[in-house]
Amino acid sequence: MEQAQPFQRTFPWRAAALAAGVVALAELAVLVALAAGSALHVRTAPLRHARQAGTPVASRHSLQPQGEPLRPRARVSVLVLNGNGVAHAAGAEASRLLARGYRRAAAANAGASYARSLVLFRPGFEREAARLARDAHIPVTAPLDGRLPAADAGYQLVLILGRR
Repeated sequence: MEQAQPFQRTFPWRAAALAAGVVALAELAVLVALAAGSALHVRTAPLRHARQAGTPVASRHSLQPQGEPLRPRARVSVLVLNGNGVAHAAGAEASRLLARGYRRAAAANAGASYARSLVLFRPGFEREAARLARDAHIPVTAPLDGRLPAADAGYQLVLILGRR
């Protein structure tokens, strides 16, 4: 009867560890790419909704400073629209804006549901919209397309409260 001979060769641990490390780095790269794509999708979802509705959209980061000084909050009026379905959300936000010094802040219902909050502005009020977006922690600003009812025509900025 023949006996099995012991295996004398040592296992290449360094090569195995290196291969496992390369596989782990590749998996990490794929996960980072997926996370970045997912974050971009989440951030741009309200933009796609606004574009589908025909509203031109601009990010607050793309706005260039203009030569005119920033208008004080006391000279800017804001219409706050509740687009998230939470009772009294627009009224509470309008009260916060009045406490911050805005001249006029009125609350109303948006008439539609919005996934994300955004600030809309009339021409010439881009920088004030960016400040309001910072004040309200809203990452998206866009030009107002002029479709406000006549009763609301005096507002320079419109803040739409979405679900996020």
